[in-house]
Amino acid sequence: MKEIVTIQVGGFANFIGSHFWNFQDELLGLAADPYGDPVFKNHSLNMDVLYRSGETQQGTLTYSPRLVSVDFQGSLGSMSSRGSFYNEATSAPPDVVTWTGNVSTHAAEPRRRNLFLQRLNEEEQENSTPVNNISGGRNDPQREIHDEDIVDYLDNGVEYWTDFSKVHYHPQSLYELGGLWMDSQQFDSYGVGRDAFSWDLRGEEISERLRFFVEECDHIQGIQFIVDDSGGFSSVAADFLENIADEYRNTPVLLYAVRDPGSYAIHKSQKQAISKNLHDAISFSRLSSLCKLIVPIGLPSLSRSKASALLCIEDQKPYHCSAVYAAALHSISLPFRMEALGPSADSRNVLGAFDVNSIVQMLSGQGRKNMVAIMDVAMPAPFMIGRQAEQSLLRNLQPLTPEIAEDVEDLQAVESMTIHGAFGTGGHRAPISEVKDMVHAAYENAITRPKFCNLSVALCPLPIPLPFPKIFRSVVGQHGELLGTPVNGSPLRGSLDVHSIPMAGRLRSSSAVLPFLENRLGNLRKFGTQQGAVGAELVRRWGFEKDELEDMGETLSTVVRELDPHLQVSSDSD
Repeated sequence: MKEIVTIQVGGFANFIGSHFWNFQDELLGLAADPYGDPVFKNHSLNMDVLYRSGETQQGTLTYSPRLVSVDFQGSLGSMSSRGSFYNEATSAPPDVVTWTGNVSTHAAEPRRRNLFLQRLNEEEQENSTPVNNISGGRNDPQREIHDEDIVDYLDNGVEYWTDFSKVHYHPQSLYELGGLWMDSQQFDSYGVGRDAFSWDLRGEEISERLRFFVEECDHIQGIQFIVDDSGGFSSVAADFLENIADEYRNTPVLLYAVRDPGSYAIHKSQKQAISKNLHDAISFSRLSSLCKLIVPIGLPSLSRSKASALLCIEDQKPYHCSAVYAAALHSISLPFRMEALGPSADSRNVLGAFDVNSIVQMLSGQGRKNMVAIMDVAMPAPFMIGRQAEQSLLRNLQPLTPEIAEDVEDLQAVESMTIHGAFGTGGHRAPISEVKDMVHAAYENAITRPKFCNLSVALCPLPIPLPFPKIFRSVVGQHGELLGTPVNGSPLRGSLDVHSIPMAGRLRSSSAVLPFLENRLGNLRKFGTQQGAVGAELVRRWGFEKDELEDMGETLSTVVRELDPHLQVSSDSD
């Protein structure tokens, strides 16, 4: 088995991670449900790739994500930083032997569980052992009203990423950064993060948590790293990645640099705008230099994107936006845990298994060195039948990477696509062969075609757990099928109405990412390195010398030239 360790750093990264682990938890629950859909029982996915088995001191068997999460102190809401497997008694206050006066203790009341977490706790109390795969109880008519209350509450009341998490975490998984004495609005730039967090002082504790999960792996295939790079957590992640590069040199890191729409807010002053532009340039330069492949994710507005045709997303709610990005990450990561099939194996459930290193080499080593990939998603994916489907498959893929060019013809482009749970002839799940033929036909008839495209297919759709936002429009059916006539009643549908959906996700190495790179290169030079740059003093306060910035600029220039050798990238001396 080839294990993956997942790292989540920063607020929005943990929102995405919470949805991601809910999807995995739902798969586990549906596979164990004797009355469940057979497609979830024989999904040919090895969940041990992402999860670890363990045992508490009381002898209770556990199954928890192989995860290290880093966030602000106080970001866990009602959840303990020790997770939920170990219900430790509150320790008595220490005796102060050097003080003979009166001692008073001030303790804050623990945050109360919300409706969803209360319900989850009640269900677990009904079982003899902690359950890590609650399917939501949607088929129990006695709980239907309760479910509706929960869905409505979460849609309007989520404050923390733990508010909607249905997963048990290991005590080594959740790390809170204490002592920063600032809120997320102040922790808004690479420089602030660098000043507030010292890896020398606190990094060893975080490293120990990662080491705990890595050292128990038989053969780790890679690290899946999700970072909210819109502010100071980018600096924390860079230090973490630097440490990983030193300790695990042969372990590939697939980095998702994520942002919520709120990070694109218009700045009130020129100083703030300059700081933001320099942060974006320095953050990307540092992070991309410390991983094998970086995937920028996060549009300024999902509600105004192509995805809004089937989804109704409120951009101001991280609970909404993170659900879409988590669904895309789930789809992209499926090949990493597909059961490898030999010549005589049954290939009816999955096709195209590969590991993290394979996708990294595929996208970054095909004729040119490019460590930046674009992510696209079709949610739900269209039917896989007929000529119209051939055209709509590629047309319905919505880029989730910002600032990219559209309809670019790149003869050196390389793509990796994953499709799972697709519908085919007669409204049934399309067999692997049918999906494969349809995708090949779509590319054959496309105006622009990549140099190479890898395809992975699975029959198992994306399960929709109870704590999932009401974002589906009324043309989306119970199993994610696209209806000819909208459903009467509510214009929006959630987990009580839509139980699973077909998905298509794609990673691609393409010159379409050039605008993203050029904007960061241009801002680095304009505000940081050119003669009389207005941001020169700011980056010095962040701890960067001019020669460091010039090295970053040269590295970005090299990536731009690799993507388009005909493009003349001017140097600072021009």
